[in-house]
Amino acid sequence: MSKILELREKRAKAWEAAKAFLDAKRTQEGFVSAEDAATYDKMEADVVNLGKEIERLERQAAIDAELAKATSTPITNQPHAGTGGEVKTGRATDEYRRAFWNGMRNKMSYEVQNALSIGTDSEGGYLVPDEYERTLVEALNDEVFFRNLATVIKTSSGDRKIPIVTSKGEAAWIDEGGQFTESNDSFGQTTIGAHKLATMIKVSDELLNDSVFNIEQYISREFGRRIGAKEEEAFFIGDGAGKPTGIFNATGGAETGVTAANTTITFDDVMDLYYSLRAPYRNKAVWLLNDSTVKAIRKLKDGNGNYIWQPSVREGEPDRILNRPYRTSIYVPELAAGKRVMAFGDYSYYWIAERQGRSFKRLNELYATTGQVGFLASERVDGKLILSEAVKTLDVKAAGK
Repeated sequence: MSKILELREKRAKAWEAAKAFLDAKRTQEGFVSAEDAATYDKMEADVVNLGKEIERLERQAAIDAELAKATSTPITNQPHAGTGGEVKTGRATDEYRRAFWNGMRNKMSYEVQNALSIGTDSEGGYLVPDEYERTLVEALNDEVFFRNLATVIKTSSGDRKIPIVTSKGEAAWIDEGGQFTESNDSFGQTTIGAHKLATMIKVSDELLNDSVFNIEQYISREFGRRIGAKEEEAFFIGDGAGKPTGIFNATGGAETGVTAANTTITFDDVMDLYYSLRAPYRNKAVWLLNDSTVKAIRKLKDGNGNYIWQPSVREGEPDRILNRPYRTSIYVPELAAGKRVMAFGDYSYYWIAERQGRSFKRLNELYATTGQVGFLASERVDGKLILSEAVKTLDVKAAGK
């Protein structure tokens, strides 16, 4: 039995024990004493910690699997036969990749500059090589899970206009020989552009000159961590002013499905949110919420006395609420009055538009006195929910209203 599966089963047993304890200590009014509540909180914390350890082991397993892949492809073609492969051009060539990283290490010979001219952008930086750009995208996908739920499109320049059906025509009953009723679809459009997101990384001269130091891996990891965190924040709560419009933003975000009377969320609130989403969207729907909201939901039961939070006992399967998977983020608003605290929907209708090419610049002189070199990394990206009815939120009524 794998360690991950063992921990999943251990967590499931710990959760059953916590539920049994809570049920045994509840009074007829549904309350528990302060001492029993503290004991339950500790039992629930053990369940949460086991879940985090499972996630860590799953990430380690994914990294191990990636590192275990073959580093080269065996030669299978006949002698003197053509390679049959696609000829690499532009930023995909090995020449450009070597020149790019030599440039980052300040080995700017004439040959290096000549090769890099293929990918020089309008701002004086160098577009990253094609193969490395895929590495950056993978790093962002690791950091921003929402990219795996949303629809990611590529744009070359300018705004992207997306046509949307705002209302549909319908059929009508008519008498024999009667006039056909005209009923047309109505169309609108939404525009998705590109906002600039950037970060600066400083590296010492010693590390740059040390051939053992893997600068490609370091920049990829840092780029993914920094840019990924700001992307996730914008995709959830961005206001659209110089950044993407988030799912939970009041304007341009998801539609309100349910408004809870207070922060004590009930089973009815969660069930109403579930059914506020039309059935076709529920087939691919995922819950989005903060850990504080998950903690409140763990204590809720359905009409048959079953807890609606369900821990997964199988590898690769997420935990569930009402039998639908959920994901958590620190950028989803916490459970508080006046906040949109939970979303449920099909996030493939949230479109992320990114411009082709990410840019790096090297700053040689700015940090020269401290023996460091700065690197500017930037991308242009936008995000918007193009069909608001595909995602519903649970809002908590503001205090005093």
